[in-house]
Amino acid sequence: MKNSTILPTGLGLLLAVLAVGCNRAPSPTPASPTPASPTPSATAGGGADTAGLPQGWKRVAGQDVPQATAATPRLPARVRSDDGAEVEVRDVGRIVAGGDDVIAVLEALGLADNLYAAPERSATAAGKAAEKHFLFNRTTGVEGVLSLDGSLFLGNSLRRHGVLAERLRATGHAAVVIDDLQPPPDKVRKVAEAVGLPVQGQALAMQVQAQMDQAAAMAAHNPRRPRVIALSASGAGGLPTVAGADSAANQLITLAGGINIGEEAGVANYSQLSNEGVVAAAPEVILVTDNDLRLFGGEAGLWKAYPTLRHTPAGAANRVWVMPDIALKATSVGSGAGALALAQALAELARG
Repeated sequence: MKNSTILPTGLGLLLAVLAVGCNRAPSPTPASPTPASPTPSATAGGGADTAGLPQGWKRVAGQDVPQATAATPRLPARVRSDDGAEVEVRDVGRIVAGGDDVIAVLEALGLADNLYAAPERSATAAGKAAEKHFLFNRTTGVEGVLSLDGSLFLGNSLRRHGVLAERLRATGHAAVVIDDLQPPPDKVRKVAEAVGLPVQGQALAMQVQAQMDQAAAMAAHNPRRPRVIALSASGAGGLPTVAGADSAANQLITLAGGINIGEEAGVANYSQLSNEGVVAAAPEVILVTDNDLRLFGGEAGLWKAYPTLRHTPAGAANRVWVMPDIALKATSVGSGAGALALAQALAELARG
C-alpha cells in the first residue's frame, strides 16, 4: 500500500491520495429493487442495540435501507445538473463523488465498485474502500480533481461544488451536482439518472418516500414532541457544534416527531451553541453519529465538549442515542430507514 500526494499547481490544494483497491465493472444483471421492510428493525427502538456503547446509551439505526440489484447503466445519459447545466455522461467507470449521500445511492444501485475517489472522512463502506481519497472543501481546484483522472464528477453541494463543476465542464469533463438541500427521494432519482439507471432510481426513491411517510404518520400520533440536540465534532473549524436549520439532522428530527433545539435556537446548519444555551434548551435526547463520537474521543470527550449537557434532562438520564453518519448527517437513500428508526425511538420516549 502506498500513499501519494497530488498538489495542483493552480490553486495549491493538497489532496491526500491513498491507493487501496481497483475498479471492477458492475454486474450486468437486470435490476430489481428489493422491497423495503414495512417496519423498523429491532435496533430502532426500546430494545435497541447497545453493544460497545456506554451503559444507558443505545444505537438507533434502521436496517431496511432500499437496495437494487446491480444493472448495466444505459449510456450516454443526458441530465440536468442542479446548477442548471445540461450534461452528457458517457462513462461511469471511475466516479469521483463529493460526499457520502451520493455514495450511498451508488451503493444502493449496485455501483459501489464504480466509485473511484471519495472524501477522506467517508463513512460509507464504498467511500472507505475507494481507490483514492482526497480533501474536499470550498477551495478544491479544477487541477486537483482532474489529476484524479476520474470519468465523472458527482458533486453534492451547490455551495461547495457549483463553480468547480462549471470549470470542470469547461475542460470537457463530465460534472453533475446533486445539491444536498433537497428531499432524499429527489436526490436518489437524480443520482440514478446521472449514472444511467433512471428506472432503478425511481423505484428506490418511491421506497424511500414510503418510509418517510410511515415515519411521519407514526410521529403524528405522539402525545408530545421530545426535545433533541444533535451534536457534531466536525463543524466550525473542528469545534463542537449543534445541528440547526438547513441540516439533514434537522429534517430527520422534525420528520420523526422531535423538536430540534438547534433550529429552535436559530442555529444555521452546524454552528456553536453556548453552554448556557444548551442548558436553557433542555434537550431530552442527545444524538450523535458513530464517526462524531469517535472524533469527540468517546463518552468522556462528548461530555467534555459540552460540560453543561450533564445538567439537561438528556444528560441527567444519560440518554445518548448513536446513529449512522449517513442517516443523521446526510439526506440519501437511507433517510427513510433512519427516520423510521428515530420515529419509533421518539414515540417510545413520548409515551413513557
